[in-house]
Amino acid sequence: MTEDLALDPALDDATLAAALVRNAGGLALRMRTEGLSAERKTSVSDIVTAADKAAEAYVVDQLARCRPDDGVFGEEGASVPSASGRTWVIDPVDGTYNFFSGSRYWCSAIALRGEADTSDADPAVELGAIFQPQEDKLWVGGAAAGATLNGEPLVGPEDLKLALLGTATSIQPKWLEQPLSAMPWHNAAIKAASIRILGSGSCDLARVAEGEIGAWFQHSCPQWDWLPGKAIVQGAGGATGTVVINGLTWFAAGGATAVGEILEALAEVQFA
Repeated sequence: MTEDLALDPALDDATLAAALVRNAGGLALRMRTEGLSAERKTSVSDIVTAADKAAEAYVVDQLARCRPDDGVFGEEGASVPSASGRTWVIDPVDGTYNFFSGSRYWCSAIALRGEADTSDADPAVELGAIFQPQEDKLWVGGAAAGATLNGEPLVGPEDLKLALLGTATSIQPKWLEQPLSAMPWHNAAIKAASIRILGSGSCDLARVAEGEIGAWFQHSCPQWDWLPGKAIVQGAGGATGTVVINGLTWFAAGGATAVGEILEALAEVQFA
């Protein structure tokens, strides 16, 4: 199925990243069309499908050909040590619950970072690429290179107060039962103009970068859920930040003013 998707090692990093997510997303969509089953990971909404695994395997195989010295760190278990000091962080299908349910709001995402431990919540990132197959939207960007949507430059999020912005977020029901997480989340959420929970953090962050969504925040993001979108938001001129509250790391993105307000609101509910 993937023999015709082999990539040229001579591609530059941004072009390679774009091709990887476009092909991985296309592969996952074809497999969904043919029919899939899902396995539960940690909860009813945290699942994995054969498409997740096949898309990650494809990306790992292509990186072994095209960037053999680079490391790999993937959501579905891929782990290759880096000999170059660079590591590709893979989310083959972000928004798997949406994907399996038939929604269009899911994507394939990848980021390129430098040396960092896999447990580092917020390492520096060089490059990100996100592809939403059913919308045919491809975002690519990084702080040094700018950001694009389908090749067109992004102007980035407006620098407005949070009270004027529609804000995307996510919090699972089990975390709403816990005051240590629910109260900081509530304190930030009520300060936004409106709240959206759409089911794919990378799709959300890509839309923050293009200004469709005003701001975004969530806690406990693994690198594959954060770094692709972080790179693109930064490339578009937006701001990103983190704060540790009650033992949980919270992540925020948007214009500088909104990000500052989100982090401040979260920090107001710090328990001793």
